Amino acid sequence: MAARQMAILETVTRDGKASVAALAKALSVSQVTIRKDLDALEEQGLVRRERGIATPVSSDDPASRIAHHYAAKLRIARAAADSVSEGETVMIEAGSCCSLLAGEIARTKRSCTIVTNSAFIAEHIRRQPHASTILLGGNYQNDSQVMVGPMIRQAVSQFLVDKLFIGTDGFSPRVGFTGRDQLRTEAVRTMAEHAEHVIILTESDKFGSHGPVPLLEASAVTRVWTDAAITEQMIEELTTAGVNVSTVAPDGTINNHAARTPLPQALEAGRQDSGGPGLRAEA
Repeated sequence: MAARQMAILETVTRDGKASVAALAKALSVSQVTIRKDLDALEEQGLVRRERGIATPVSSDDPASRIAHHYAAKLRIARAAADSVSEGETVMIEAGSCCSLLAGEIARTKRSCTIVTNSAFIAEHIRRQPHASTILLGGNYQNDSQVMVGPMIRQAVSQFLVDKLFIGTDGFSPRVGFTGRDQLRTEAVRTMAEHAEHVIILTESDKFGSHGPVPLLEASAVTRVWTDAAITEQMIEELTTAGVNVSTVAPDGTINNHAARTPLPQALEAGRQDSGGPGLRAEA
């Protein structure tokens, strides 16, 4: 997506609507150019056109969530896609960053197979010739366009992959990563049982709060990919909990923060008893 189209998308998402004339003036291009850009965005399901203006799609639509902070999400997705090898089979759960990740894998990697419970992701990448998609069965949620319910367990039992990519709706140091929908979080936990590594993709503002439903403990997550606006305090909390953190700056620069290996209980107890950095000396 061109930088101009990203700017249009951010404006429409932020303001709730934008006219062709206003966009043309703000971006110093012709109205014909803006109309062509809006046509391209509408074809991707990211905006709606109405008599000279563009509006966001429904807030419940996955495409609407993709449009929010689109540029940052795309940078995260592109960086995470580099961790996937040619010919690899990966699982990807529904989510805006994850949808963009699936698109990047399908576009840039040959002979990859994407196993997903998201009908939106399956539709999003269906025109890419080099990727194969397996859509897990289950009960279909209309708004989120994902499969949930007990059939997911049966469907996913046929797979064991190295990487599962998921999103999150927040983090709590006490309970770990959280979600908003109980059925979707159950589906994620089931998928996580069939993956060697669980990897989270999310924007940094998700760490400012937490959802109502526990998703996964921090110890179950290998890595978090996020943008560079995440706070140092949150990086400290995540790495201390055993999670690797990779941040992606606006210029695409990646900074990796390694997880800290938890101390053995005996050593930790010795530190607390002595008040110092080592075990107490025996008498």
